[in-house]
Amino acid sequence: MRATQLPHPEQRGYAFTATGTAARLNRGLTPELYAVLRVEGPKGLAEDAINDTLTFVPFRNLPLWFKWRWVRAAVWNKVEGWWLRAADAVG
Repeated sequence: MRATQLPHPEQRGYAFTATGTAARLNRGLTPELYAVLRVEGPKGLAEDAINDTLTFVPFRNLPLWFKWRWVRAAVWNKVEGWWLRAADAVG
C-alpha cells in the first residue's frame, strides 16, 4: 500500500500491478487497497488493477462503490456490443 504513494509514476505503476495481481490470486483485497484504488480512479495508473479486481473478485465481495463500477461496466459492454452488431448488420 505504501508503494502506491511513491512520487515516481513508474514505481507507483508497479504497485498497482501488484494490487491487480493480489486481486487475481486472493479473489479480494484489503479495505485499504480498495480505498487506494478508489482515490486513484479508473483512468489513472490503477486502471488495470481496477479491471483485474472487477474481473476476479466475486461481486458479493466488492465494496458498494466497486459494485456500481461493475454494474456500469457491464451495462456499457452490453450497449457497446449491441452497437457493434448493429454497425456490422448495416455494413
